[in-house]
Amino acid sequence: MKYSGIVQKSSGEGARIGFPTANIPLSDATLSGIFAGEVVVEGKTYSAAVYADQRRGLLEAHILDFAEDLYGREIEIRLLKKIREDATFQSEEELRRMIAQDVAETRAFFKL
Repeated sequence: MKYSGIVQKSSGEGARIGFPTANIPLSDATLSGIFAGEVVVEGKTYSAAVYADQRRGLLEAHILDFAEDLYGREIEIRLLKKIREDATFQSEEELRRMIAQDVAETRAFFKL
């Protein structure tokens, strides 16, 4: 599945807990979960852990080993493998641990 859009600012929660994301609007009301995927920026492809946030209507990509500012730029997100369904966490630390596990699974998928 492929989605594209202009990267927009959000709450900054991902960056605050150590996992910054590039967020584009999510118009697919059926998409849910966390995925290993790719993000295409100006013709260059990067590996990413991607979260479909139906509550906020965003597709959020944590691009691995990437530190550029993408606000206002168009990107394409390709979902390649579903890692897990979305879940609710009791603490920020629990959320951080699960995201780290999602990133590790994404790295394993891409053999990084």
